[in-house]
Amino acid sequence: MKPHSWKGTALLLATLWNVPSHDSGYILIHNQSDEEQLEEWLAPAMNRAILGTFAQTEMGHGSNLSKLETIATYDAKTQEFVIHTPTMSAAKWWPGGLGKSVNHAAVMAQLHTNGENKGPHLFFVPLRDTTTHMPFPGVKVGDIGPKFGINANDNGFLVFDNYRIPRRNMFMKFSKVEPDGTYVAPPHAKLGFGAMVLVRSLMIRMIEYPEHVVLEIQKPFRSLQDQASQLGCAAVIAIRYSSVRRQGEINEGEGEVQILDYRTQQYRLLPQLARSFAFLFAAYEVKAMYFKVTAQIQKSANTELLPELHALSSGLKAVITWEVAQGIEQLRLSCGGHGYSRASAFPDIYTYAVGGCTYEGENIVMLLQVARFLMKIAHEVRTGTPKLAEIAEYIGRKDSGRARVRSWKTCSDEEIVHDFEAVARKLIFSSYDRLHSLRGQMNKKEAWNACSIDLCKAARMHVKTYLVKNFLARVRTCEDPASRVVMHTLAKLYAFDLISGAGGHFMKGGFLSEQQSDQIQADIYEMLKTLRPEAVALADSWAISDLELRSVLGRRDGNVYPAMLEWAKNSPLNKTEHYFFLYFQRPSNIRKISRANDERGSIAFVDCQLRMGMGIMNEI
Repeated sequence: MKPHSWKGTALLLATLWNVPSHDSGYILIHNQSDEEQLEEWLAPAMNRAILGTFAQTEMGHGSNLSKLETIATYDAKTQEFVIHTPTMSAAKWWPGGLGKSVNHAAVMAQLHTNGENKGPHLFFVPLRDTTTHMPFPGVKVGDIGPKFGINANDNGFLVFDNYRIPRRNMFMKFSKVEPDGTYVAPPHAKLGFGAMVLVRSLMIRMIEYPEHVVLEIQKPFRSLQDQASQLGCAAVIAIRYSSVRRQGEINEGEGEVQILDYRTQQYRLLPQLARSFAFLFAAYEVKAMYFKVTAQIQKSANTELLPELHALSSGLKAVITWEVAQGIEQLRLSCGGHGYSRASAFPDIYTYAVGGCTYEGENIVMLLQVARFLMKIAHEVRTGTPKLAEIAEYIGRKDSGRARVRSWKTCSDEEIVHDFEAVARKLIFSSYDRLHSLRGQMNKKEAWNACSIDLCKAARMHVKTYLVKNFLARVRTCEDPASRVVMHTLAKLYAFDLISGAGGHFMKGGFLSEQQSDQIQADIYEMLKTLRPEAVALADSWAISDLELRSVLGRRDGNVYPAMLEWAKNSPLNKTEHYFFLYFQRPSNIRKISRANDERGSIAFVDCQLRMGMGIMNEI
């Protein structure tokens, strides 16, 4: 079978962590293929006929698409693309499932046609024979070896040696190459980013089975719940355990109290629970916006919201993955020594979650992409030519005095949003002014590098402003009055906790007074007290079963200690006795032990001989 002589095939594009996701595969094909390609690929894709992966990252390059080294050169004589890995650093590195599982990949490569480089484009590339699963000639593929976590996933490497695929294997919905090599550019430069927006929205929402569950049930990683649930799962475990664990007395003689009654423990747990809901709601909204933008493009070629959505998805990816990783660690610490045990599930949740800080775009690179978008908007506002869609509309408004935030019981959502928007706007224009000033002293790239820390801070505040706005707006749609009150308190806790953590930005220039700052801190403590009786119910609202959670500490029935002892008994080390202590015995004692038990005696004799042979045992 020739590498390109295949028909009726499809690409089930999985995300980088190799979730065989029906939704992501279907949508990527639907949004990157022309009508003819859809007719050929869509049905088999929905039936999961062929498993694939997304191969963009290279050993030497990741987020900097313009510098990717893999080349796809069009040969007009044969109407084929010749895909080649010209250097070692050009090897594709990290695609999920590539090592052993998949037989196709969506490969990002530099498109060369008629002697010109048209930049990175996406190609549908068969890698392995669908019958024998052996790599095709010209394809070298394998596993990259153990990682920090998620080792059940076979992340792989991919090297091409002048490998040929048909012309029609280039995804051609927006850009294409004609048979004679003529290049047809897309109507909008950002259209190709639509797939990445979707992947990031799914990534914000996705959680997988922890690695030990995969090994136990012998199944590949699957989508369990929305990705923000990684933090949600950790919060559920910590809150449930904190309602079981008793430690110390608050009032002398009244007995030990649940550690959840300590204000310090509430301060560790409840803001993280609030974050998990904020991230979940943001993911739902970004996904809905993605479909809205896609519909607009298909109906009227309206791409107005696309740059803002791309920037927002990049920023959410950076902010959320970082805070999820930090939040899980804080929740682990809140469980004391037992949180360090794998029985808690924290080690597996953390090692999976922390990978999100890197894959699908390194976080600092993502923040700087957001910053580039914000600097463009700031320039348009300053020059009187802003083109703002709904996400960044606030940047064009004028500052309106000091902070409006008041007591959490009386301040409105609009007042909270006003203060976040004002601080984000100031950071954006402060960064813009500094960047503009430095450009008079050095070249543009040097100025950008000199301002990059401030630019990242502005980007983070832009994203956090969106998270607060969206959380408050989502809560207002809650139909149950009692639930809405509780969730509104949780949303305000999230907002006030962010203000407290960014006090320097809010108090700069006297925007937030010291009195207001003190009130915010006092209100945080008051909200913790108010939410304490609702904590377990809020955790249970995630509706995560014990089978899914796989945590001894987070058991729904609260029987933590019997389950922990049973878990320990099941350790493989407890299946047999070990005789390491014999290495520290005198030979005369070993002989006594040998006579006491024939079976043990034989083991002791062997151990004794081994020790004497190694010259490490001396009779004293």
